[in-house]
Amino acid sequence: MDNFIQYPVFQTCDKLLAFTTTKQSMGTPAARFTGDEASVFVENRKELARLLGIKTEQLVFPRQTHTSTVCAVNEIPEMEIAETDALITNQPGICICVQTADCVPILLFDPVEKVAAAVHAGWRGTVQKIVVETVLKMQKEYKSDPANLKAAIGPSIGPVVYEVGSEVEQAVRRTIPEAEQTLCLNGSGKYHFNLWDANRNLLLSCGIQAKNIDVLEECSFQEAEKYYSARREGIQTGRMVSGIMIY
Repeated sequence: MDNFIQYPVFQTCDKLLAFTTTKQSMGTPAARFTGDEASVFVENRKELARLLGIKTEQLVFPRQTHTSTVCAVNEIPEMEIAETDALITNQPGICICVQTADCVPILLFDPVEKVAAAVHAGWRGTVQKIVVETVLKMQKEYKSDPANLKAAIGPSIGPVVYEVGSEVEQAVRRTIPEAEQTLCLNGSGKYHFNLWDANRNLLLSCGIQAKNIDVLEECSFQEAEKYYSARREGIQTGRMVSGIMIY
């Protein structure tokens, strides 16, 4: 899978596909994978499926709206999964996906119970603890033990450039474990927020072992040749896809 990001934490997992696309993966200036009109995304989904060696209908995307909603997918849905920002499944052959362009994609896998999750976490999803909600739902629906889970935190806007306003700073202080280590005051009196550390701290708080968390630490804003960035290019830019599928 040339030009796809793959994560070392999953390398020992049998019969698992886990990836993040780059600009080079799709070869299109503005790849999109959901939208009001199918024409916006249908060709991109076909191309992604071809590159992955699966059928287009195996790709399952939610319509992301910065919620903390997690949906269990036990069969390929007939309709779009609305207002949802994380998917979980224990069914082989369903490639659950999220799309990002500065927000954090997080992939989770339980190698014991064979459960996968794909999570979209911008600052809103992060302070709403969507990764915690995802782990809780994996426990409830599929008996996952957090101690067994493996997690990959993919490319997103990084802390060097991610300046945020007081609304975000205050929300982080209220909700994120060890919040102070995820915030850094710059010379202008504004805070920068570390989405990677925040989500890592939340995963640790769930009982996931530090050795089982892989943080890519690649910034979508700074690496313009490799990643789309809504903050750099505008909201209409393309999207990276992070997906996970059990064989």
